[in-house]
Amino acid sequence: MARVALVETKPSRTDFRREFDGEFEFDQYQLCSDSMIKKVLKRDCDIEIDTDAYEWVILVGSDALKYFTKINSVTEYTGKKVEGKFLPVINPAMLKFKPEARKTWETSKESIINYIKGLVEEVTIDESIAFGIDNTAECNKFIQEAIDHEGTYIALDSETTGLYPRDGHILGISLCYDGKKGAYINTECFDEQTETLLQFLFKKKTVIFHNAKFDIAFFEYHFNFNFPSFEDTMLLHYLIDENPGGHGLKSLSIKFTPYGDYEKPMYDWMDNYRKEHGILKNEFQWASIPFDVMKTYAAMDALCTFLIYEKFVKIKQNPKLKWVYDNILIPGTRFLTDAQDNGVPFDRDRLQVSQELMQTQIDEAITTLYENPQIHKFEKINGKDFNPNSTVQLRSLLFDFLGLHPTGKKTGTGANSTDAEVLGELSGQSEVPRLILDIRQRSKIKNTYLDKIIPQLDRDSRLRTGFNLHGTTSGRLSSSGKLNMQQLPRDNPIVKGCIRAAEGNKIVAMDLTTAEVYVAAVLAEDKALMDVFRSGGNFHSSIAKTVFKLNCEVEDVASLFKKERQAAKAVTFGIMYGAGPKKISEQVTKDSGSFFSQQEAKEVIDDYYQSFHLLKKWLKQQEAFIVQNGFVYSCFGRKRRLPNVKSSDNGIKSHSIRSGLNFLVQSAASDINLLGAIDMHSHIQSSASNARIFALVHDSILAEVPITEVDEYCEKLEQYIQMDRGISIPGAPVGCDFEVGDDYSMGKFEKQYG
Repeated sequence: MARVALVETKPSRTDFRREFDGEFEFDQYQLCSDSMIKKVLKRDCDIEIDTDAYEWVILVGSDALKYFTKINSVTEYTGKKVEGKFLPVINPAMLKFKPEARKTWETSKESIINYIKGLVEEVTIDESIAFGIDNTAECNKFIQEAIDHEGTYIALDSETTGLYPRDGHILGISLCYDGKKGAYINTECFDEQTETLLQFLFKKKTVIFHNAKFDIAFFEYHFNFNFPSFEDTMLLHYLIDENPGGHGLKSLSIKFTPYGDYEKPMYDWMDNYRKEHGILKNEFQWASIPFDVMKTYAAMDALCTFLIYEKFVKIKQNPKLKWVYDNILIPGTRFLTDAQDNGVPFDRDRLQVSQELMQTQIDEAITTLYENPQIHKFEKINGKDFNPNSTVQLRSLLFDFLGLHPTGKKTGTGANSTDAEVLGELSGQSEVPRLILDIRQRSKIKNTYLDKIIPQLDRDSRLRTGFNLHGTTSGRLSSSGKLNMQQLPRDNPIVKGCIRAAEGNKIVAMDLTTAEVYVAAVLAEDKALMDVFRSGGNFHSSIAKTVFKLNCEVEDVASLFKKERQAAKAVTFGIMYGAGPKKISEQVTKDSGSFFSQQEAKEVIDDYYQSFHLLKKWLKQQEAFIVQNGFVYSCFGRKRRLPNVKSSDNGIKSHSIRSGLNFLVQSAASDINLLGAIDMHSHIQSSASNARIFALVHDSILAEVPITEVDEYCEKLEQYIQMDRGISIPGAPVGCDFEVGDDYSMGKFEKQYG
């Protein structure tokens, strides 16, 4: 039997011999011999081990992996061999609190045992399975072979010089048609016949991508190719595991193919190249990689995509998940590809003016802070200028010098937090934290948004960023890339005011109103709650009138019973997230401006459930289902896996249950919005409309619409949003709130800044 060492971070009670079923003997080591250290740093490591004396070294957890290799992610490489002899694995101690990792542990354990027993057959990547083509005749011959092959699908990938079609071009394409070999073709050898053959191939076969939205955008922009039938292994994996992260081709190839980390030699070459030429990582140009270095690993991308598809496509045997894939994810990919290409319309001149405005306000806020007498005293005592960006100084100022009461929120090291939420709460005790928070917020707006947007605008003054179908567990879209559209500042209209329609157009924003409660009412079949929607009028006022049995008209509730309305609103949204009396008490106190006790909150919750008892019954039924099964399906068929309901930690368990309940309503509301946007986009394409949907932000759909088409656009979008998709209240479709303006702030920018 091979000589084996096992390295953990520090001494623990874990019996690794038992965890590995006693399948092999090993010598056990720790990076740090002091078991009392909470976070082990490199300076704390006192391990003495000669790794050359062992054939295999098992590295438990990310700390051990980072210490011996250049790799940071243990979850990505768990159970797989890296750098010759190292076998990383997640720590089995975590399973007690996070049962969702059980399957990963078992698979990793089996893999490690097989490595040590010599049962894993090493796969050599050579020219027979991955090769490059930079000759036109060879290229066209290979594409013709793909066309003639009996298979009904091919795998396709691209290597590009940028992340957006307008910022770069395609260096080469990777193609696999039989699951046995892949080719990387240099685009410089393309001729007219090549492009004709490729388009014929894409029309004849189903094209398998990994992250189709990225590749299709490049192929359409640079070659005008179209893809009548395509699939996406990234989205198929999202159906298998809806948790964010872990959907990358690299990690999936390591986990599901015999080829492991086939890209590593290329990335090693890149590291050496950067060192030799003094190039920073974020400044490295992909085009610097020679064709002969790139070809093998690019070709493997297509081959692995093909192999992964053959494994993942089986998930479509589940009819619910198949419906989501066929009717939401694939059409959503097509829609978002176009929406991203439409781009967010910015006013370049207004952006530049806004930069100056915000800098002036930052300077004024800083001056006001340093004129504060408390700051003068603090600086005099400490004998140096106060730096608001110094967490140590700020903590000393707030809690030691000013004597403010800490909120209870702590940092990872156990110190009192001074983040934005804390400063907001402390502002009630002193003017100083309010001034510091004001500087932070304005600086963030300028540095994170205004300064970064201008250099990223395309020549048409539009910014093209990314929207993701696979970034959240609920199915809500996430945004990433040049600008995160989901995180635009809400309290200050300056950034939204720079999103401005071109002359002759308007910005049209459609918001779903109380959609999650609407979904809950339908799913719970709660007639009383559905009647509130049927009654019309202000929803939260209607709820308050019903729950508190108020003796006034609905339209008078907001003025006569402000606290009751805030309480009803807080409970309406809170119970969907599992909020109890404590949370409701805090929320109503904050929103109404007057104290609302936990006892009052408890009474409101009880009254609420008495009024809508079927909603309470439904929530209890769903909670029981989640606890018993560890998963739940949305009404549209999305699956939310919740294995942590089996956790021994009650906090983790209750969080999982709340996540599941929230998923049922949030996911459905999000899909109503997305399906409506997809249908509206199809209508725009099939008609003579010049409207352009450019973003989905939370429950909003944003579009730039010609003034002459605004009424028709709003009418059609409302029709698609309110379409009966099996989750509607007869006589009371889900609410749509339309705003039309010259910019996305809907006039607030000009009102505040002139």
